[in-house]
Amino acid sequence: MSMSTYRRYVALGDSQTEGLWDGDDETGLRGWADRLAEQLAELNPDLRYANLAVRGKLAHEVRAEQLDAALALQPDLATVVAGMNDLLRPGFDADAVASELEQMFAALTEAGTRVATLTFPNVAKIVPIARPLTHRVVSLNARIHEAATRHGVAILETFHHSVTTDPRIWSPDRLHANPLGHERIAAGMAYALDLPGSSESWSEPLPPPPPSGTMHSTRTELWWLASFVGPWIGRRVRGRSSGDGRSPKRPDLAPAR
Repeated sequence: MSMSTYRRYVALGDSQTEGLWDGDDETGLRGWADRLAEQLAELNPDLRYANLAVRGKLAHEVRAEQLDAALALQPDLATVVAGMNDLLRPGFDADAVASELEQMFAALTEAGTRVATLTFPNVAKIVPIARPLTHRVVSLNARIHEAATRHGVAILETFHHSVTTDPRIWSPDRLHANPLGHERIAAGMAYALDLPGSSESWSEPLPPPPPSGTMHSTRTELWWLASFVGPWIGRRVRGRSSGDGRSPKRPDLAPAR
């Protein structure tokens, strides 16, 4: 069996890995991890896949709530993606978040698991009012890269690719990928893992978009603030998370399809 043919894949993370905005809670969420599992199943029809991700989780919660469960499943491949929820919090500490990620990288690789992760895109180009967060993204990305290198973790670098900030791959809330975005992330992860048939095509820019007027842009910003930022702040004030009371969608290994 080649190194690119995996038998047990486990995904750890938050809402992006859970698959928000690629399907819904009624019909089922798909997401990039499900899409990657489907690609892996094409290489090995016996692949079994579990997804432990839960929306709203901070990096320390992903480690505390998902790592032991992941190790118990004895994966030969795991993806670990967390930190975006931390980036948005007032008390963000890049070293602390990177430490949580590195603990997961270390535990999984020491167990013989191939691990893959990613860096985060330039949020200021997705949400202009988030420009003050740019230094946080750069700082965390550097630490993720260093930790991944120390542990031989495959890494999908996203910050310098223009397609990762194209609004057409993001959902209306601009925090989660849409189906096209999830498709690109899955293809990028496959490339980072050097899977047969993968290529750099995941990073190719989309065709130029039609121009939009200033009034349209202003209305879009105001609608976004009212529809997504307001409710998010409300949950923070109440000390709540979108993941409260939720369980992983695929806690056990099962066929990917």
